[in-house]
Amino acid sequence: MDDFKNINKMVGLKQSLKAVQKGIVEKVYIAKDAEERVVSKIIDLCEEKDIPIVYTDSMKQLGRACGIDVGAAVVSVLK
Repeated sequence: MDDFKNINKMVGLKQSLKAVQKGIVEKVYIAKDAEERVVSKIIDLCEEKDIPIVYTDSMKQLGRACGIDVGAAVVSVLK
C-alpha cells in the first residue's frame, strides 16, 4: 500500500465525500473493516463519478499510512 504522509489527501469520510463531490479526487482508499453503512455513500458516489476505489485490509493500516494514530475508514487522494 502507498505511503500517504507526503501526498495531497483528505482523511475521513466527510472530507472525502466533499472532495469527491467537488471533482478533485483521483482515487479513494477504503478500509475493508469499515462499517458498510458508513462507506456505502462514498462507494456509490465514486462509482457514479468513475473514481477508482482501492480496498485496504484495515482502518488501522490506512490510518498508519496517513501518519495518524487512529484508524481511518476512508482516505481520498487529491488530483
